[in-house]
Amino acid sequence: MARGRLRIYLGAAPGVGKTYAMLSEAHRRTERGTDCVVGFVEHHGRPRTEVMLHGLELVPRRELEYRGAAFTEMDMDAVLRRRPAVALVDELAHTNVPGSRNAKRWQDVEELLRAGIDVVTTVNIQHLESLGDVVESITGVRQRETVPDEVVRRADQIELVDMSPQALRRRMAHGNVYRPDKVDAALSNYFRPGNLTALRELALLWVADRTDEYLRQYRGEHDIRSTWQARERIVVGLTGGPEGRTLIRRAARLAEKGAGGEVLAVYIARSDGLTAASPKELALQRTLVEDLGGTFHHVIGDDVPHALLDFARGANATQIVLGVSRRKPWQYVLGPGVSATVARDSGPDLDVHLVTHDAVAKGRRALPVAPGGAARLGMPRIIAGWVVGVVFPVLLALLLTHVDADLGLANDMLLFLALTVAAALLGGLLPALASVAFGSLLLNYYFAPPVHRLTISDPKNIIALTVFFAVAVSVASVVDLAARRTHQAARLRAESEILSVLAGSVLRGEDSLVALLERVRETFAMESVALLERAGELDPWTRAAGVGPAPAARPEDADVDLPVGDTVALALSGRVLPAEDRRVLGAFAAQAAVVLDRQRLVGEAEEARALAEGNRIRTALLAAVSHDLRTPLAAIKAAVSSLRSEDVEWSEEDRAELLEGIEAGADRLDHLVGNLLDMSRLHTGTVTPLIREIDLDEVVPMALGGVPEGSVDLDIPESLPMVAVDPGLLERAVANIVENAVKYSPDGTAVLVAASALGDLVEVRVVDRGPGVPDEAKDRIFEPFQRHGDAPRGAGVGLGLAVARGFTEAVGGTLTAEDTPGGGLTMVLTLRAGAAVRDPAPAPAAGPAESAPYPYDTVEPMRQKAGPQ
Repeated sequence: MARGRLRIYLGAAPGVGKTYAMLSEAHRRTERGTDCVVGFVEHHGRPRTEVMLHGLELVPRRELEYRGAAFTEMDMDAVLRRRPAVALVDELAHTNVPGSRNAKRWQDVEELLRAGIDVVTTVNIQHLESLGDVVESITGVRQRETVPDEVVRRADQIELVDMSPQALRRRMAHGNVYRPDKVDAALSNYFRPGNLTALRELALLWVADRTDEYLRQYRGEHDIRSTWQARERIVVGLTGGPEGRTLIRRAARLAEKGAGGEVLAVYIARSDGLTAASPKELALQRTLVEDLGGTFHHVIGDDVPHALLDFARGANATQIVLGVSRRKPWQYVLGPGVSATVARDSGPDLDVHLVTHDAVAKGRRALPVAPGGAARLGMPRIIAGWVVGVVFPVLLALLLTHVDADLGLANDMLLFLALTVAAALLGGLLPALASVAFGSLLLNYYFAPPVHRLTISDPKNIIALTVFFAVAVSVASVVDLAARRTHQAARLRAESEILSVLAGSVLRGEDSLVALLERVRETFAMESVALLERAGELDPWTRAAGVGPAPAARPEDADVDLPVGDTVALALSGRVLPAEDRRVLGAFAAQAAVVLDRQRLVGEAEEARALAEGNRIRTALLAAVSHDLRTPLAAIKAAVSSLRSEDVEWSEEDRAELLEGIEAGADRLDHLVGNLLDMSRLHTGTVTPLIREIDLDEVVPMALGGVPEGSVDLDIPESLPMVAVDPGLLERAVANIVENAVKYSPDGTAVLVAASALGDLVEVRVVDRGPGVPDEAKDRIFEPFQRHGDAPRGAGVGLGLAVARGFTEAVGGTLTAEDTPGGGLTMVLTLRAGAAVRDPAPAPAAGPAESAPYPYDTVEPMRQKAGPQ
């Protein structure tokens, strides 16, 4: 029997329309004559989904009893007896009620597929087993019902049902997903725009990976060997020259043409001293590639073409973008160049783009390298100089002796002199001197009579060879000296550019120590750089900042260390720098010390600002006394005036009630004054909040004593973790927020106070249906003495929210304002969860009533009408 085919409608969140799409597909198949039945579909009371069930055959459900309650599940025996061509089975991740044929619904689906029945089903991305931890970190909700990824991956078709977060929230606000009493809690918790955006991205990426798997499977089945560039990864080879920005923009345009294109800019630096590139130009190119969404990489390698190819293959790149060489035509005698070598060795699966630019064939400036030896010219050029100076004279002598052409001794000397000049240009003075000596011997042996002997018979030839030797040595010395001067000039130019960029950063006040050390590492081609400091000469060194792998912890551990005074040192690891590089390095070290001092000054300025802010808050808190203490003082005064009145004869019950009111008002007054004074001392740095872990349901109800009975709905799930706060400060903050919300809510409309967990944070949301606040005023309402709109004169002096934010920030939380969907304002109070989290009570196996993918259906919250406590 052939296995059935599985089609899955995948969604990012509940309510995007998976079940609706599945039922629409069932109607299309039924109209085409396909035998299609509904094995199990849960419409969750959504009218539009329920209407879609009309006209479809429904297999009766099986009734089960569990813990005294009746549940219904898909009747597997009935579906197998019916043997339709297609069965609709909703909610693939659902857990069946104990006593069912299988523990999980996906196991029911597997059984139907083995029976040869095609199945169409639905699942949300958060129910995939591999994504459980990721979803929990995003939403703060752990999914109890999951399905193995392999079950979903084996599906013959996966169709993504997509919807933007804004559209889904509008659908919920209109009551098309959940009951009206659950809409506010859903929108302010699980269905926040950030959560929905992240879940949508997870779904899109998962489907994209599944598409890649299918593509690889298809290529394997059809034996397709050539590269299909479905996703582009483009490497840009930079030289630090002016053409770099053109190449980066060109690569970005290429990446935009492909799905998920990525740009990687790489600069290959030689390990022979200061880099050949302009530091200023490299900094501009780094900024440009990062602005375009790419990444910048710095690689050290003496063989630039092979280092570039190794990087591209390691990054799994599909294309390389290079600029047409800036070499002049005659410079190609020295080699084919980087572009030609990369194009030749790239292979069939790596495309190479050569981009023209304004600097083509205009020449490259000489490299800024240190004088003398291999460090100045590089080992390849030194070897080439020796080959030209020693091997080429032998080849030239063999050529001239076997060619039947009598050029004369003078012309022969000019040819050997040309080789000497070439050796000097390539390898410097020593290969040129070797060429002079070896050429003189060859001229004497092969071309000066008597030939094949080291004697000279004609005195004129002695003079000619002597002059040749002297001229050759002089030319070699002049050529080598000119090369040295050119290299020194190029080096000074590079140093001036480096110092110019460094001076510009000083003038601009750039204070990123890590960025400065990274610039040092790139400029001197080092592996790692560290800035070390110590309090005194006898104190141990500490690392203030470092870049690269394993930065040095002590100056003696580094290859190069440069002290800046007695307490700061710059340590570089990777190679030993020549002495002339230390001048530029000293400028970097001095700048690093300045940046370190600037950071300390910034810290001290922040402390001063905090003190000034504390003074400002203290002033505001003192002014708040008239605002926050007016109500209890008025109650106490009214009760005392009544007791002292001689016009009324009070009964014992009335006197007791008035005295009780005085006592309650005095207690509240004492409580508020204590909180205000503590907050004032807190912002002046003289008191620390008493942070301890406590349950929200022990604090929030106490804050509702100042609002009318029935004006607040409280929704605090019992499974919430404890919060690390100062209970007194939190109580006063919540009280101010709730009193403000009740003040602006329409008559007869209760304010919702709901709490939820999100990772290691706990949010308290106070939702009202009042007139709301424009976006430009959302920050201003938290400033002291601010009243928004046409608030009545008796509504206070505008300190309630300012005090609430001050209290919240004092306990390490945040208080922000956002719009309520459908109108109104929502205050979001975010707190840190405590280390100890209460374990939720064990829940029974999920039945249909619990299987909805909306997380609040699985938690029974504490809901009550708030009134006087």
